Amino acid sequence: MGLADVGEVLWRDVLKHNPTNPAWFDRDRFVLSNGHASMLLYAMLHLSGYAVSIDDIKRFRQLHSKTAGHPEVHECPGVETTTGPLGQGFANAVGFALAERELARTFNRGGFDVIDHRTWVIVGDGCLMEGISHEAASLAGTLGLSKLTCIYDDNGISIDGETKGWFTEDVGARFEAYGWHVIRNVDGHDPAAVGAALALAQQRDKPTLIRCRTIIGFGAPNKQGTADVHGAALGADEVSLARRTLNWSYAPFEVPESIYREWDCRVAGAKREESWQALVARYRDAFPDLARELDRRIAGELPKGWSDGLDAIARNSQDKLEDLETRKSSQRCLNALAPAVPELIGGSADLTGSNNTRWNGAKDVSSTHGGDYINFGVREFAMTAITNGIGLHGGFVPFSGTFLIFMEYARNAVRLASLMHLRNIFVYTHDSVALGEDGPTHQPIEQIANLRMTPNLSLWRPCDTVETAIAWRAAVARSDGPTALVLTRQKTKAQARDKDTFASVARGGYVLVKEVTKLQAIVIATGSEVALAAAAAKTLADDGVGVRVVSMPSADTFLAQDDAYREAVIPAAIRARVAVEAAHPGYWYRFVGLDGAVVGIERFGLSAPGPQAMEAVGMTVDHIVAAVRGCIGGAKR
Repeated sequence: MGLADVGEVLWRDVLKHNPTNPAWFDRDRFVLSNGHASMLLYAMLHLSGYAVSIDDIKRFRQLHSKTAGHPEVHECPGVETTTGPLGQGFANAVGFALAERELARTFNRGGFDVIDHRTWVIVGDGCLMEGISHEAASLAGTLGLSKLTCIYDDNGISIDGETKGWFTEDVGARFEAYGWHVIRNVDGHDPAAVGAALALAQQRDKPTLIRCRTIIGFGAPNKQGTADVHGAALGADEVSLARRTLNWSYAPFEVPESIYREWDCRVAGAKREESWQALVARYRDAFPDLARELDRRIAGELPKGWSDGLDAIARNSQDKLEDLETRKSSQRCLNALAPAVPELIGGSADLTGSNNTRWNGAKDVSSTHGGDYINFGVREFAMTAITNGIGLHGGFVPFSGTFLIFMEYARNAVRLASLMHLRNIFVYTHDSVALGEDGPTHQPIEQIANLRMTPNLSLWRPCDTVETAIAWRAAVARSDGPTALVLTRQKTKAQARDKDTFASVARGGYVLVKEVTKLQAIVIATGSEVALAAAAAKTLADDGVGVRVVSMPSADTFLAQDDAYREAVIPAAIRARVAVEAAHPGYWYRFVGLDGAVVGIERFGLSAPGPQAMEAVGMTVDHIVAAVRGCIGGAKR
């Protein structure tokens, strides 16, 4: 209710959109970062002509309704991103604006601005209190994203009451310090003032914050301006009073035809898109190669032969058997990918040299020139949410890099990427206590299990260059969810494979070392621990014990295989199973069962050189051998 006047001016008079085609690529992007105000968005979608009916409005927050408690992308036409966790929508908007500008820099030519739209985001006090807003706003200012406009719903109320008790900073001065243009003290209930501010924002050469003074629950005489109206229903009596105050005499859910006519944006929106299509048609005649490339990227199709370089890396590595850190294997993959997939864009949170996320020929994105590499600074949370926005915008395949332990700073954005089924690639290096001297603060333990348990997130923890190349291929090809690539700081031992074994790597789990006598036990391992498992299997084989080693770089990919394949790799009859991973063991019991064992880590790490740290926490060949013998003995009993 407090934002209704702002929403009306933006949606009816300013926003470039086409309700009959919510996917029109050159539309403006609108983000409601304070997603608890979702009914405002649903009302604007309904009134302006999107496929959101009055019955959908009536079913607000009901099971399987388009109108969920917080806006959900792909569930409701016209919703650009899933919002609710405060501040993330704002960071998504930075990603939208960044994607628009870099596409424009790539494809626009004189007289042919085929990419030319703006990003609008509404935020509340809560969004601006969250730390992610500081991170994202700072980077947006540095990058000079002039087509980004943030409307601050400054109503001074949050769930606990008046924010003057805990939020007193000068928000405008803060954004000016970030390099934004700030428009202060706009009366959010004065359409003329709002319209003037929106017009001024479109003339600026840097991002703009519009501070709109509003009254929460505007029109409800007893509750407006208080926390009582923040999330609770007004109640029948207050609704009746609000109707009188606002001079609204219509029955519930009755909207007069005159209102629908005045709000309907379908004809104007269709004309705008038709005009754009005509421009694109002329662009195709003038720049046919660029137009074909733009069409491909808008469609989300990968170039022909895009994975050939990765396949060559995998084959060559298999032939040469070169030991290498998987983070460096990953960099080789990027060197092959970037020229073949020009829509690849990404960077690192101030760890480029450690994450190995920069490829030969990468160009930095800046305020003055385009590029494909983003220096995110120490901003893991914003980095992840911004790349989510880039992925949602379209035209790019985004990725980002940091240490695995610092995934924790970005955890909620990783979760939202999974919830939204986004193609986004998370490069996480320094994946275990083997990173060494930085100690327990930097040594991940529970993070891999956390990621594996996230619905719709695929995780690959490769053991060598072959598996790393195939992991990158799977990550780029995956269009319906994010992928985490978990990589080592230390060298890993290249594993020998025959032709059939090599072909099976892409299935997520496969028999790497075959048993030399009757199969008695199975060892399942990932990443750097595959070499330990192979060494343990050799020790046991020398004693006549039939042990099979299964390398499982991607458990979720393996579990998606057919029953026959999974049974062939891990036969149900073999109950003596040991899983090995330098991380929390909990996840692996689904594979080893009650009769099996896990050689993992259930404590924090310690500061020591990597090999010493691994030995101190029990990640040794001897421990694996003992665990296998224990399981075989248990199975016999």
